Amino acid sequence: MNLRIKLLTAFLGLVIIPLFILGIITFFVTFHSIETKYSEQAEYSLKAISYSIKNVFHEMDNVTDNGIAKGVFQAALVAKDPDSQDLTATSQLTLNANQKNFRSLLYSHPAIDYAFLYNIHGGRDSNVIAIFNKENFQTLPYEKFKEHPLYREVMALNGMPKWIAPHEYPELTSSENVFTQIRLIKKLSNLERVGVLVVQIKNWEFEKIFQNLKLGSNMKDTRFMLVNDQGLILYDYQSKLDGQPIGNYLNKRLSFSEGYQSFKGKFNGEESVISIYNLQEYPWSLVSVTSWSYLSQEVTTFAKWFVAIIGVCLLTATLFNLLFMNRITGTIGVIVRFMRKVESGDLSARVDEKGHDELLLLQKGFNSQMDKINELFDQVKREQLQKANAELRVLQAQIKPHFLFNTLESINVLAVQNEGRKVSEMVLRLASILRISVQDKEEISLSMETQHLRSYLEIQKFRFDELFDYDIDIPEEIMQCLLPKLTLQPLVENCIQHGFEGISYKGKITIMGIRDRDRILLRVEDNGIGMTNEQLAYIQFADRDDPDCQSLGAYPNHERRGLGLRSVYDRLRIKYGPKYGLLICSAPGEGTSVQCVIPICGAGDNHDIKSSAGGR
Repeated sequence: MNLRIKLLTAFLGLVIIPLFILGIITFFVTFHSIETKYSEQAEYSLKAISYSIKNVFHEMDNVTDNGIAKGVFQAALVAKDPDSQDLTATSQLTLNANQKNFRSLLYSHPAIDYAFLYNIHGGRDSNVIAIFNKENFQTLPYEKFKEHPLYREVMALNGMPKWIAPHEYPELTSSENVFTQIRLIKKLSNLERVGVLVVQIKNWEFEKIFQNLKLGSNMKDTRFMLVNDQGLILYDYQSKLDGQPIGNYLNKRLSFSEGYQSFKGKFNGEESVISIYNLQEYPWSLVSVTSWSYLSQEVTTFAKWFVAIIGVCLLTATLFNLLFMNRITGTIGVIVRFMRKVESGDLSARVDEKGHDELLLLQKGFNSQMDKINELFDQVKREQLQKANAELRVLQAQIKPHFLFNTLESINVLAVQNEGRKVSEMVLRLASILRISVQDKEEISLSMETQHLRSYLEIQKFRFDELFDYDIDIPEEIMQCLLPKLTLQPLVENCIQHGFEGISYKGKITIMGIRDRDRILLRVEDNGIGMTNEQLAYIQFADRDDPDCQSLGAYPNHERRGLGLRSVYDRLRIKYGPKYGLLICSAPGEGTSVQCVIPICGAGDNHDIKSSAGGR
């Protein structure tokens, strides 16, 4: 990350982001406070409306209680001629004093819209007795009303009033928005059930209640409704949703059995605050819906100004970063790009020196440092090359005495056994081996290495005639490829000296060679006793000074057993690099396979020694 981005990030992280987070927190806290405060205000308002509505119902309960107490309804029900008891008659001469007084009360009460009686014991034609006329209203016949579920509920109340709201039972109240009281009428003398009173009241009182309520300055953003426990809208102050399920307009299900609840949700697709208050004595609830945009318009305006201020700050920071930091960070960025070139291996990278300030000193310092690094790198490369050549000579010197010692030991055994012919043939084979070994060449062709290996195997066959057989299968196309001298012989010697130790069957050594694209794979396999995992772990080509290697412990003849393999591996690694070398696979009783991987190199090819310092 360059300096320009760091400075911009610091400004954003220390100024803009904290300011933005503070604004977000303030925004949400304010919104929550608005919702809480409005919820409290809505609760008081709904309770006040509820109290007013209950007063309307209680007043009408008192009116009908008065009529029942004075026996007006009972007299009309038990009269032989119900028509003569019609309280709506134009002549008042036939009415008694109580009937006159109650009739005056009915006419003077502004809320009553219609009233009539069902006669429980009357004939079919006289079941309905009109108390207060209403045009264009067809009363439900008593026989049908008796089968209605509401009839049983009224009977169970035993004289207590039952109120039904608009749209709940349109067969009883018609389609008008009226509230209806239904109650049982009993004789005062013996409490015998004689009829059912039905009184409908107008909506004038409810409209007055909502018209006198002031919430804020814009009533069009608040909607009041009366909803029953099944979610049916019984009364809408704006007269738009009467008779419709409120669930069609909400995004969640409501429970109307609780006392008071308020939450923010969507009503008719618009974010709103919804408050609900249950009327307790009645199976209805008051619902108020207020537009959230109306409640939060001031906070929204504040949020817009806040976003605008944040935008100006970001623009100012960007301009400062472009105009004042561009020159400094641009020069530093150029130096960083050249440093990355150096990381990728380009040690010739140099920065153009320009300017007259401290940045010029930085450029000169970088160039001077690269000159020093190149000088030191060349010196280390020369020293590593000399060291690698010395290691090759030491390894070569280790293999020659080791091989000659084993060969002379085999000839000595044959001489003691008076095997003169075999001694002579072994001396000839040894002479052929020495002729190749004493050549002042570090690399020989694979054909000469194969001839050398065949002579060695024949010498060992003279000594151990029944111990093993061998097979060499190397294609002619790779015979002229070069490889380090004495590469295969130590691998075969390891098979004979250790792989066939103590076996009760005849061993077999197979030497194969194949070409794999730009490299040669030489494989030496035997069917000997194999090696355990511990032996393999020790003989792998790790540093013998490594504590992990020393902790494996020794096994019989471990020094001689690993000497030849270790020497071949070190020579190949130093000569060709870490991609080449030996791979050993072995298991107890399954034999051993050693694969030698070397690059294809013919006469005249030049392979630099890949050391840790010189290889790139």
